[in-house]
Amino acid sequence: MTELPVDPATSVAPSAAFAHSNSDTWVIIPLYNEATVVGEVVTGLLPTFPNVVCIDDGSQDGSGEIVRKAGARLVSHPINLGQGAALQTGFDYAIERNAKYVVTFDADGQHRVQDALAMVERARDENLAIVFGSRFLDNRTKPGLIKKIVLKTAVMVTNWTTRTRLTDAHNGLRVIREDAVRKIHLKQDRMAHGTEIIAQLGRTGLPYAEQPVEVLYTEYSKAKGQSLLNSVNILIDLIIR
Repeated sequence: MTELPVDPATSVAPSAAFAHSNSDTWVIIPLYNEATVVGEVVTGLLPTFPNVVCIDDGSQDGSGEIVRKAGARLVSHPINLGQGAALQTGFDYAIERNAKYVVTFDADGQHRVQDALAMVERARDENLAIVFGSRFLDNRTKPGLIKKIVLKTAVMVTNWTTRTRLTDAHNGLRVIREDAVRKIHLKQDRMAHGTEIIAQLGRTGLPYAEQPVEVLYTEYSKAKGQSLLNSVNILIDLIIR
């Protein structure tokens, strides 16, 4: 993997207040062929979180150059290794830079910066090692009835296999403190990494909580992986593992 530098002429200057308070936090964005939206995702984050690293997992659409110009750090995998590998690369990158917290954030525009900020603040205020985002703790997210049933079933299977108690097991928005990050060693790719990370975090015995968040289902995000078929694939991955 290779890291490309930020272009200072095109980087976005973060808000002074947030830049100071979140300078110990790194946002990790796994990235694969998201050129359409990822630039806006990065520029939306930078005023609140000055440290954003995108792990380009073998994109072929110029996504890496877009995020670099938008102001994010860029680490590139020469070939597609899967989202689990991209997250692990991001965790290692953040720890090497003395991150106290990491935020995992999707590249397709479905997560809200204000939710991520609230989760980081809660981790600080309540001394939590992990804060999981949950789309099922309030009524803002509208996944559709069948998709909701499939995801709820996946939650039950994940809770049973990982000995955790979550309401949303496959939400990519998470805040993880440095001591918990050091316990993560992802080996799974595809959707199985979502269960793997929960299992590894659960085994740490560190304090965790769930935070209500809104997931934005756009036509783009549905096409890129938030469709009903993708939810069924998550469930199949869980059953056959």
